[in-house]
Amino acid sequence: MRNILSIVILIFLSDNLLAQQTIAKDSALFDFWVGEWDASWTNEDGTRGTAHNSIKKILDGKVIQESFVDPQGFKGTSISVYNPQRKTWHQAWADNQGGYFNFLGEVDGNKRIFRTPTREVGGKAVTQRMIFYDITGSSMTWDWELSNDGGKTWKLQWRINYTRKQ
Repeated sequence: MRNILSIVILIFLSDNLLAQQTIAKDSALFDFWVGEWDASWTNEDGTRGTAHNSIKKILDGKVIQESFVDPQGFKGTSISVYNPQRKTWHQAWADNQGGYFNFLGEVDGNKRIFRTPTREVGGKAVTQRMIFYDITGSSMTWDWELSNDGGKTWKLQWRINYTRKQ
């Protein structure tokens, strides 16, 4: 009987350890983003845009805070946090033009994605997402995409190339 109890305790402890490791791994999915970044893109008219994006961990390392500033005066900020009970990432974005977005995070292979909930607009199922991909220690690409069919197809709205500041 004591052997059975020992086995049950070992299984419980192993499962608990595995769950903690999974939470730790999932809660670090956006750590690649932390740092100081130069951002650049090409506007529709062919001109170049630039910005600085400062990403840091706050609140005992549990929250990722973003501060995006471009020389033309556009400013935005976000907070991103992993909820271990729901096993989901959340992000809230606000900017100095009155923009606000609420996102849920997801992973698709090597891509990290924040997506808005789908909402009905003019008879269309509209959702937006940002995708981080081609992630290395010194660079990454970020796309802003729009879907009018609930996420079946996507149209690129804005692509930013990020380079980590040295």
